[in-house]
Amino acid sequence: MGDIIHLLPDNIANQIAAGEVIQRPASAVKELLENAVDAGATQIKLLVSDAGKALVQVIDNGKGMSAADAKMAFERHATSKIQNIDDLFRIKTMGFRGEALASIAAVAQVELKTKRAEDELASFVEIENSRVVKQESCSFQTGTSISMKNLFFNVPARRNFLKSNAAEMRHIMDEFIRVAMAFPDIFFSLTSNGQEVFHLEAGSLKQRIVQILGSSYNAKLVSVNEETDYMNIYGFVGKPDTARKTRGDQYFFVNNRFIKSAYLNHAVNTAFDGMIAKDSFPSYVLYIDLDPSQVDINVHPTKQEIKFEDEKIIYAFVQAAVKHALAQFSIAPSLDFTLNADIQNLDAVSKPFTTDKKDAVAGSNLFKSFSQKNQAHFIESSHQAGTELKHWKSFYSAGDDQTKPSDGNTQDPVQQLLHTPKTRSIEVIPDSVLLQLHNTYIIASTNSGFMLVHQQLAHERVLYERYSLAAHGQKMATQQSLFPIALELAPADAALLQDLMPDLLAIGYQLEKTDDNQIVIQGIPADILPGNEKNAIELLIEQFKHFSAEVKFSKREKLVRCMSRQQAIKAGQALTQKEMMVLIEDLFGCSSPNITPTGSPTYLEFKEDYLDRMFGR
Repeated sequence: MGDIIHLLPDNIANQIAAGEVIQRPASAVKELLENAVDAGATQIKLLVSDAGKALVQVIDNGKGMSAADAKMAFERHATSKIQNIDDLFRIKTMGFRGEALASIAAVAQVELKTKRAEDELASFVEIENSRVVKQESCSFQTGTSISMKNLFFNVPARRNFLKSNAAEMRHIMDEFIRVAMAFPDIFFSLTSNGQEVFHLEAGSLKQRIVQILGSSYNAKLVSVNEETDYMNIYGFVGKPDTARKTRGDQYFFVNNRFIKSAYLNHAVNTAFDGMIAKDSFPSYVLYIDLDPSQVDINVHPTKQEIKFEDEKIIYAFVQAAVKHALAQFSIAPSLDFTLNADIQNLDAVSKPFTTDKKDAVAGSNLFKSFSQKNQAHFIESSHQAGTELKHWKSFYSAGDDQTKPSDGNTQDPVQQLLHTPKTRSIEVIPDSVLLQLHNTYIIASTNSGFMLVHQQLAHERVLYERYSLAAHGQKMATQQSLFPIALELAPADAALLQDLMPDLLAIGYQLEKTDDNQIVIQGIPADILPGNEKNAIELLIEQFKHFSAEVKFSKREKLVRCMSRQQAIKAGQALTQKEMMVLIEDLFGCSSPNITPTGSPTYLEFKEDYLDRMFGR
């Protein structure tokens, strides 16, 4: 037998390496935008066609490249940012990955035009399959234009794994927003298929946040700004009335790089303890600046997950800074208390911040260590910090953290609904009086005792099975709206909703896109009371975007679960005898009446012999 181990050709090795860096068009968008920022550009334009599958182009007015650099930039491991290994821990720029342009050139057709201010002519480079096809001089303004065409044209299997245009466009918008949010002093625009989606003039951080998240935030932002010799934190948190039932607008940046951190997110959430409902999430856009040597940004290929040298100090600092901002601005919640009666019992309502409490907050050792110059190095990162955090919590006493149940129902929903025999071992005594307890629980006499039904969870199970059948073939009836309702959505949300339109139609929502790119509600499911269509769609988008589950569900399954959760009658709602009886009848007509889609019980049964034993009979 001959030798069987051989070296891969460069173009194949590059295609394999590209898979780590360029997973979809949005990956290239991130890399190219960050390179434009590092080039010192004050204007950056992103143009995409066919959700980036046909074209991703970034044009900037940065410093440009020489003819030699223009060609060298596409070599593997080429970078202008790193000279030795220690430089990895001093990185202050954005696009420093030495694989990015080489990876793009391995899986797309690339054209580059670039010119420095001191050069008379620009350089033009055309690359395909990692090989330079053409290099010549051309006319171009100072700066760089790089076009990535026909992504994965030479790797059809990878191209087949891309999602719908609407889904890929959402990912592109997410990456665009994250870079644009980090650099408000730079003009950004995003044009899709010839239509401008974002036009973000350079301005203040608050102006950029309002430009992206919507004008509703203009009067609802609280400034956060604390500086020490160890680290700085600045940005904005939303007032309590901007809190949502799902993880809405939450952005963390470390040294201007967008990151995802459940740990720091928890720090912000605890700062809002007692000010928002326990099942709500605050909005924030926060920036942390600290010495790059204190951060490891290479723990994840996308660099969205990072490690801090001392996480506990960062946690305490974030929590203290947000608490101080809320206290300083005397924030008191102005929530819609009709939505949830429990909110009226929150400390923020019954015990608002007093002057004494504000003084006590500002006088704590923890706050002083953050607010006084040259004090950060005195912070204890272990025991003492934990003790001080307890002191902070005493101002906003709240319950234990809520843990969400994991989605335990992993069986195919259609097979489960169509092929599970509908057995009913429990019989509610006919014509018996049903009792409603605390407008939440229904007590019903049965043939063997009684049962306690949770009305919201029971209705969620009923709706889940109804919507599941509709989504998989048994289309629900639609009631036409007398007056079509136009939705005002952020571009990313509009793209998501457009992607969901076929599935929403199956469960009764009729949505249409107008010529001026507005989305209009033409009809709603026949069993939903009209009057709240706009809020229902907006909440549905939020729930879908931030759907949390250990199991990876299909788009349609996520939509069905979100709909059933949203439309279920809520705890605290009074029901008539007829409504309670219909609910129980519908529940026991389900294939799995005893649990919700997420595995919570819908009712508890108390049998007669058990009741007898309780009373010693």
